[in-house]
Order: sequence, then C-alpha cells, then structure tokens
Amino acid sequence: MTDTASSHRVAQSPGRPSEDGGLQGRGGKDRAPQDRGKTTIADSVVEKIAGMAAREIQGVHALGAGMTRTLGAMRDRVPGGRPSVSRGVTVEVGERQAAVDLDIVVEYGVPITDLAGDIRTSVISAVERMTGLEVVEVNVAVDDVHLPDEDDDEGDGGEGRVT
Repeated sequence: MTDTASSHRVAQSPGRPSEDGGLQGRGGKDRAPQDRGKTTIADSVVEKIAGMAAREIQGVHALGAGMTRTLGAMRDRVPGGRPSVSRGVTVEVGERQAAVDLDIVVEYGVPITDLAGDIRTSVISAVERMTGLEVVEVNVAVDDVHLPDEDDDEGDGGEGRVT
C-alpha cells in the first residue's frame, strides 16, 4: 500500500508541442485513452462505496463501533447534519489496490460468518466495479448485536439497514 493521504488530482507534465501541433515524447495517438493520464481515487470515495455496499446486506443493523455510533448520532441530530455513509469504514488505497476494514452491528439471529461473507462479496464487487481497484482484503469486525427489543436511539443514530 502507499501513503493513505487523499489526493484528488495528480499534475502531469504536458510535454512540448511539436511542429505539427502535437506533443513530443508522449505518443498520444499510439496509446489507448486509459493510458493517457492518471486517475487518483480519494480514500473517502472508497469508504463511501464500501459503506453503501455493506449497508445493503440484510442482517447489517449499523456500521461503526460503540463510541463512533454515539458521537455520530449526536452529530446527526444537529440541524443540517445527516448520517455519514462512511461511519465504521476505514480504507487504505494504493495506486492499484485497496484494503477495507468495517465495524458492524448485526441483527440478532443472523449467522455472522455467512453475513461476513455476503458483506465481503458486496464490498469487493462494488469497489472493484466502480473504481477499478483490486480489493485485497475486507476485514469485518462485529462490535455488537442488535436485539429485537432494543431501542434504535441508543447511539446508532437510527442508521439501520437499508431496504
């Protein structure tokens, strides 16, 4: 992995104009369009994609560890605040690969190992399809189990499973 600092754009040297108006030393016409520049994807983009993909799985009640959910719930109640899609998601993005860590709360009764497999499949598929990055790992940490009689206002910010 490379440094996780988010960079939105990488400056490219434009080359020098040739006599016919093209650029010398770049071979623009001989290269495929995808080889004519550099695309950099910010960590926050991958976090949002992974967070949405994980929330789509039935059995995921919320994302984020206890304190993260509590602070997020308070932030969500501030006027103008809205739930963070990337809460509970941490990523490391390199030039061609990404690793994802998720903190989740599961619904009671859901087989956790099956749920973790479904989450991995969904996250890998979404991130690879949307970014072209190879997802080398998706680590799932189960921090809590949501019981049917628990009130949703106990720190998860009402951020339940998306249906």
